[in-house]
Amino acid sequence: MKKEDCIFCKIANGEIPSTTIFENEEFKVFFDINPASKGHCLIVPKEHYDNIFDIDKEVAGRLFSLAASVARSLKKQLNCEGMNLVQNNGEIAGQTVFHFHLHLIPRYTGDTVNVKWAPGQADVEELAKLAKAVASDL
Repeated sequence: MKKEDCIFCKIANGEIPSTTIFENEEFKVFFDINPASKGHCLIVPKEHYDNIFDIDKEVAGRLFSLAASVARSLKKQLNCEGMNLVQNNGEIAGQTVFHFHLHLIPRYTGDTVNVKWAPGQADVEELAKLAKAVASDL
């Protein structure tokens, strides 16, 4: 289902032009018009999902399988040294377009991309309890 006011729905369905890398009945892969680095692209499901909390797990699996193929091709074609996969969920996490999308950002020595954070210190007992709780929900 398409959401009328969603820019990624419009791009995915061809209403707004994009430089498309790959497209099938389920996904569109296109270059970001405001790239973090050369080759930065997005994978967008054509079905509207607000975020990872809404996307169907089978669709997510096919999307990540496609991401692996696109990443390998980008590495081969651009000779990049690494790749960040970035996927934000919710405004607090930096999501600005509320249609699930995955960024593939090729990395090069000396680029200006920054996706780092300051590592914290985990409480091992707390982690064990949380692991049990999360596992029971799967």
